[in-house]
Amino acid sequence: MEKIASFTVDHIRLVPGVYVSRKDTVNSSVITTFDIRMTSPNDEPVMNTAEVHTIEHLGATFLRNHADYKDRVIYFGPMGCRTGFYLLLAGDYSSADIVPLLKEMYTFIASYEGEIPGASAKDCGNYLDMNLPMAKYLARRFLTNVLTDIHDSQLYYPE
Repeated sequence: MEKIASFTVDHIRLVPGVYVSRKDTVNSSVITTFDIRMTSPNDEPVMNTAEVHTIEHLGATFLRNHADYKDRVIYFGPMGCRTGFYLLLAGDYSSADIVPLLKEMYTFIASYEGEIPGASAKDCGNYLDMNLPMAKYLARRFLTNVLTDIHDSQLYYPE
């Protein structure tokens, strides 16, 4: 079997950032998949499932209610390795194009107060596995350390 493209990225040299993982064409529409890498792979601890789950609920709720992007959001969810998230948008985008959107989203998560959307037995298959304080900490950390002053090395995969 051929190795899929995401397994050819050098995860030893990969740093936290926002990367275009792939672009696919469905009918005549481009779908851009973003790799939102919040932690340094194989270098620092991965995120625990409770905070990943919380970021997923808050991020998906934010994105699907965003005035400009709600109709372009295909998917937002965690990577299996727990080092970040995938965001799929309808449209042909670069990483730099969505940095303002991600700043808004991570600011929303970092300052969120109240009940986590969809965190009930009726709405979620694992609603007790949530950690809002840690999700807020990780969102603030990503916002401060990556998104606020993002560099080209955090927008393009290492070669």
